[in-house]
Amino acid sequence: MIELPDLATGGLAVGMLSALALGGGLLRAQRQQARQRAEIAALRHRLQDALQALTAEVEHLAAQRLPAAARQSTHPHLAVPGPLRPETSGTPLGLALEHVLSGLRTELAAQRTRVDAAAQAAMRGATREIQAALYRLQDALRGLQQQYDDPELTHTLFQLDHENEQSLRRAQVAAVVCGAWVGLAREESHLVDAVTGGQARLAGYHRVRVHNHLVAGTGLVSHAVEPVAIIVAELLDNALRHSAPDTDVVVNLEHVHHGACVTIDDAGLGMTQDERARAQRLVAGSEPILLTELGDPPRMGLAAIGQLTRQFDLSVDVSSPSPYGGVRAVLRVDSHLLSRVDPVERPPAASAPRSTRKAAHDEASAGSGSEASAGVRDDDAMGARDDKDTGVRGETPGTSHGYGAEHDPDASGSASGHHAPRDVGGLPQRRRRTRVTAASGDTPAPRPDVRSPERAAAALGALQAGTSAARSSAGERTGDAATAVPETVRARRERGESTADHIDHSDHEGGTAR
Repeated sequence: MIELPDLATGGLAVGMLSALALGGGLLRAQRQQARQRAEIAALRHRLQDALQALTAEVEHLAAQRLPAAARQSTHPHLAVPGPLRPETSGTPLGLALEHVLSGLRTELAAQRTRVDAAAQAAMRGATREIQAALYRLQDALRGLQQQYDDPELTHTLFQLDHENEQSLRRAQVAAVVCGAWVGLAREESHLVDAVTGGQARLAGYHRVRVHNHLVAGTGLVSHAVEPVAIIVAELLDNALRHSAPDTDVVVNLEHVHHGACVTIDDAGLGMTQDERARAQRLVAGSEPILLTELGDPPRMGLAAIGQLTRQFDLSVDVSSPSPYGGVRAVLRVDSHLLSRVDPVERPPAASAPRSTRKAAHDEASAGSGSEASAGVRDDDAMGARDDKDTGVRGETPGTSHGYGAEHDPDASGSASGHHAPRDVGGLPQRRRRTRVTAASGDTPAPRPDVRSPERAAAALGALQAGTSAARSSAGERTGDAATAVPETVRARRERGESTADHIDHSDHEGGTAR
């Protein structure tokens, strides 16, 4: 039988064991809670750090990366900063931020295209009205040129016509850049006439020297005449603007394997590699053109060339330096844009440089015949102003490469130009001028007299005064009072008689300056 003390001792032992077990559990629970509290604190700290990092990245995105991405759309050479923390790249957060930048670029490009298209549409409408007004003014000026005979007034009208031509060129270039059609439909014309027509639209046309090495009769199809004239005018304008005023711009027209080339060399400062790359990108026309990319104020010349090269299958290269130190620009016209124009039935303008090819001379000489004196004199004096004959608006007179500036290598005899001997019918016969060679004589023949635009205008005015006086005199003899000669015409006729000896010398200039 168990005694009471033993039971008490056993109970106490069991209680102690239970207390020890319970105390150990409580201790473990306290330690676990302490660890959990520490882990929770660490997690809260990490979460706080992540939140701060995310906030910093978003602020960096808004303050630095988004503006840089917007600027990069207009200035591709600018770089966009990366994430604030490099370790963010490649993480889900970094990828999400890159998606934000990509979406911004896409939307900016779409909005720029939409706004630019609206601006181009508005400019097309404005330039269309301006072009129509300038064409009306041009017709009015030409009507006045035909109506009045006073040399000073005629010279002033020619100056106004030339200024109007330059304004028309600027409006036409702006319209072309904005996607409008060139605005004029020409008939087939000589390629050299298209080149001199583009030259005539510039203020410094007298600095351009054109050398024609094409076969006589090399022409352009009708839809390529005006684009070639515009491209040549813009290339020449760049060459004249970026070269010294006392230097010349040299133009060479030559045949190549698949067509013809117009090469323009200037003696300017040239371009840097970046400028040349940008210019080549613009003239290639391979990328859409935005007005906001053309500067302030916008420079539209190269952009217009790019539009025309893409529309009419032409090719322009400005990546080569010129041997004169400036820039060489080459316009290539492929064979499918070339045509054949009879140089006898439809000769080029009198102001156009004659071909240096002997074959071209032989062909033209074989088909040439005698012409009436009135027709010869009228063709030479008015050739540069007759758009219907040349198909190109405004050929350039007064240059050193005008008609008669280069002499024919095979012509014989001392008579030349309009001073040729008369044939048996009493009418003068056109004679080509002779080229002076070493074997032709001991002393070289003098160079042809190159008249200034002012003197050419005076000579043309005297010719018109004499013509009006002769018609009025015929009216007096028939008793027709409506054709009576006014006193002013009589005075101009007397003035015209004093200057009549200058007319033959100025015929080779192709008319007065535009």
